[in-house]
Amino acid sequence: MTCLSRAVRISAWSPGAARGVAATLSLILLAGCGDNRPVGDSVIEEITRKPVAFEYVEATIEDVHDALQSGEITCVDIVSGYLARIDAYDKKNGVNAIIFKNPRAIPRAVEIDEALAAGKDLGALYCVPVLLKDNFDTHDMPTSGGSVALKNSTPPDDAFLVKKLREADAIIIAKTNMAEWAFSAKQTLSSSYGRTANAYDTSRVPAGSSGGTASGIAASFGVVGIGSDTGNSIRGPSSHLGLFGIRSSMGLVSRDGVIPLAFDRDVTGPMTRTVTDAAKVLSVVAGRDDADPYTAYRSAQKNVDYAQFLDTEALKGKRIGVLRALVQHDEADPEVIEVFDRAVTELAAAGAMIVDDFEITNLDSHMNANNFCVRFRYDMHRYLASLGQNAPIKDVMEVLESGEFDPYIEERIHFFGSNPKDVHPKDLETPCLDYLEHEGRQSFMQDVVASMDSAAAGEGVDAFVYPSWSYPPAKLDKAIEEYRGDNSQKIAPATGLPAVTVPMGVTRDTLPAGLQIVGKLDSDGMLIGMAYAYEQQTHHRTVPQGYPPL
Repeated sequence: MTCLSRAVRISAWSPGAARGVAATLSLILLAGCGDNRPVGDSVIEEITRKPVAFEYVEATIEDVHDALQSGEITCVDIVSGYLARIDAYDKKNGVNAIIFKNPRAIPRAVEIDEALAAGKDLGALYCVPVLLKDNFDTHDMPTSGGSVALKNSTPPDDAFLVKKLREADAIIIAKTNMAEWAFSAKQTLSSSYGRTANAYDTSRVPAGSSGGTASGIAASFGVVGIGSDTGNSIRGPSSHLGLFGIRSSMGLVSRDGVIPLAFDRDVTGPMTRTVTDAAKVLSVVAGRDDADPYTAYRSAQKNVDYAQFLDTEALKGKRIGVLRALVQHDEADPEVIEVFDRAVTELAAAGAMIVDDFEITNLDSHMNANNFCVRFRYDMHRYLASLGQNAPIKDVMEVLESGEFDPYIEERIHFFGSNPKDVHPKDLETPCLDYLEHEGRQSFMQDVVASMDSAAAGEGVDAFVYPSWSYPPAKLDKAIEEYRGDNSQKIAPATGLPAVTVPMGVTRDTLPAGLQIVGKLDSDGMLIGMAYAYEQQTHHRTVPQGYPPL
């Protein structure tokens, strides 16, 4: 490919302001071409008037790669198109999912276009635009964790997961808003960047704390989203926004370089519009990291291609329990129950054997047990130390003195910061042990697995299901008062078991609801396969209105 043709491809028409960016980049390339063709307004007009044949709305990783391989579109076109969608819809529609865009996104896209033109090998996620939650360290952008106290804090290096994405040639195009310090499953409200709304209905919440990623991906502001989940924060927002989200087996994906809430429960991973895209991302980011000792637990799971589990027949012959204890309860909404019961019928139609009612031994006592280690201040002390001398604060409790927080989290700061900053929870007067040594959590996990094995007169179940939320998203202005139905908190975080959520339909005509599927440790691939088979059988994801092609 000649230098001129490469410049023509890079400057092919892109929506809105992106057109001017692309034209400028074409001039940069043409200046060094040695091509005798004149460079001027007539050339730019000629090479920018052809529309780019790419559907940004609901695009997948495969769509991006197919378009690039066709030679009719460039990586610059794709990235600038998503940046233009952010400009057109995020703030103007009242979503506020995106807190800032990566100034290196377009230059990185130019590099990928050059590598493609030269026939170089690229990573599995080349040119895939990623929306990244604002608690993942990025060396080229600030990382605030939703707190104004860290709003100008730029870490010295990338989080492990971010490194893996960049090594796979994905492009971090923007960071997303999150609940302050990841404290809230109820809403996505930060002192650093304000409140995020649900892309399907901006009068409602996207849940928390990864609500910015969820609304951004739902509205097609990027192709792949990344979130973190301590109790609810990947699966809850994914459920409210019609996405697939996975809380993987404890230790499958590194948390190094991620602002913590509770290191013994935090999990990181993808939030995507399709199960296929999440499988591709998980294949890239999973694996052992010496900086995260929890990844040693899952060392046998490294270098797994999770795409191998994408089988439309994956539900056939699988035994699936229906955990009615998390379906019909005081906080359940009749519409959600109706949608869920239909989902169970759909699972059966896809070949699953349904075990209804599946029960877990001692479930209530486990869910009500005090198994949560209050270690936020300790974990934050270690994180802040990793920032080096430029850390804006040395102890997270300094925010109380500065007043740099949203008032709604003051009580939670006191609670989560109640233990010493430099004492590991296991060394406290009342010790709280890490996941593998925690008697209560291990007992809970063992009771779940034993109940799965003994279900249906000993025939057992492969997984069990319930609504991710048994109530629709709360109104934005009543996020606290109307918080109910959050089932994601109740089993997977304490046990360390993997759980996924996949769209199962809508309530109130437009609001997505999610089906949660839980399995045994290291059954992540099987859960992906089940979710994929269900997704392909039902196609329940709907496109939010108000974010059409530009």
